[in-house]
Amino acid sequence: MANNKIRHSWVAESEDDLPSIAGQLLENFPEERLFCFYGAMGVGKTTFIKQICKKLDVETTAISPTFSIINEYITKQGDVVYHFDFYRIESAEDLYQIGFEDYIYSGKYCFMEWTEKIEQYLHDDFVRISITEDTEHKRKITAEI
Repeated sequence: MANNKIRHSWVAESEDDLPSIAGQLLENFPEERLFCFYGAMGVGKTTFIKQICKKLDVETTAISPTFSIINEYITKQGDVVYHFDFYRIESAEDLYQIGFEDYIYSGKYCFMEWTEKIEQYLHDDFVRISITEDTEHKRKITAEI
């Protein structure tokens, strides 16, 4: 990563906090388009991405692309947003079959879940978002580049 030059953290006490955090994330990283999400299964990666997509005025509700690997959403302004779930990716060949490089170099927003499976194929310019849950079911969300 690019020397961790920017880092922000938030605590979501409930799902109701996510719209505000999503807005702050986009405000704090206005030029970035690659957002990679890390966290245990069920920690809320897709739920948070749904809120980010709402902030971007995506016309449909974002859903997990677990089986399709990628979902494409359109904003009210006509922009494209990509949402990946790499949980089922097994090899670099799988990535290239979906045209991975075309997406990440498109200049469009790309939100990627289970990025640890493909991180070696990314360049260093991406926002790393870690989501962890504490014993009180609060989520700590950390974003850094």
